[in-house]
Amino acid sequence: MVSRSESSGADTPRSERSRPHESASGSTRRGSPGASGSPSESGPAQLKLLTVAEVAGLMRVSKMTVYRLVHGGGLPAVRIGRSFRVPEQAVNQYLRDSFVAAS
Repeated sequence: MVSRSESSGADTPRSERSRPHESASGSTRRGSPGASGSPSESGPAQLKLLTVAEVAGLMRVSKMTVYRLVHGGGLPAVRIGRSFRVPEQAVNQYLRDSFVAAS
């Protein structure tokens, strides 16, 4: 009889278990530098997703501010698991739209 822990892979070290976001070689699909296509293409392969921390760093605001923008609908984001990813183009557009003319 197989115990519950043996069938679930509990004895397998966490680093050896397969992860759905990694390829067989162990590298992630995000932001591969060798992607084919010109920079002008905006297909899914060219879409760069930023973490909330990366967006906060670019905008020089706190992570909480970014979360407020995402939850309030001011900044579009994709939910992946328990975290958010924000398209880089959306951040750039938000910053362009946020500029005000000095009077």
